[in-house]
Amino acid sequence: MKAILSVLAAAAVANAHFTMQYIWSNGVDQGQNKYLRIAPSNNPITDVTSKDLTCNVGGLSGASTSTLSIPAGDQVTFEWHQHAQRTGEDPIASGHKGPVQVFVAKAPSSAASFDGQGAVWTKIYSSGLVNPSTQQWATDVVNANGGKHSVTIPASLPAGEYLLRAEIIALHTASSYPGAQFYVGCAQVKITGGGNANPPKISIPGAYKSSDPGITVNIYNNLQSYTAPGGAVWSGQSFVPRGTPAERR
Repeated sequence: MKAILSVLAAAAVANAHFTMQYIWSNGVDQGQNKYLRIAPSNNPITDVTSKDLTCNVGGLSGASTSTLSIPAGDQVTFEWHQHAQRTGEDPIASGHKGPVQVFVAKAPSSAASFDGQGAVWTKIYSSGLVNPSTQQWATDVVNANGGKHSVTIPASLPAGEYLLRAEIIALHTASSYPGAQFYVGCAQVKITGGGNANPPKISIPGAYKSSDPGITVNIYNNLQSYTAPGGAVWSGQSFVPRGTPAERR
């Protein structure tokens, strides 16, 4: 009987997993699994040292994935679901509470051939514990919005091909490590226009540590603040050398 209950419990947990399935460009739905490096399952990553943390399992190559052209400064929306359906269930199981983040990395040549390794990632969006008094998390907002969250591509990013990495961290079992569940999806884009910014960069994997307070944390102890891993969100501003007229204005 215990074995049967264990199998049923495992199945219930697996059924609550989810993947990134759609990307929207300026409000236009690009279609299911288009321009995305498709994960082989909806299982999460739990090892912060694994290369799977970059773009999910098998996500180091995008040779079979097309690249979406978008202007710098435009809005991109990501959409997540538990299964290959948009209705009939919550996009994310309600018990999966945690932050939502977006990173961008410029490819040396084509996005399709870029593995995203090394200090190449810049955080451009992060939302965590939205309302401590009600314990509302960014995942609750995504659920209420049909599985969607949006980010504006910084207008100062240089033109070129990029990986856009969206990440949701479910913290319902994160009181000890490994417990946090990382749900990751990468889209391939070509940014047109843009500027000449050189934003700060981190490595994924590399920047996340098991001891980070945003990774090993008990969210059921009336948490009043939360610091997501990966550092601060980049403002999107171009670098201005010290002492220039632009700085003194």
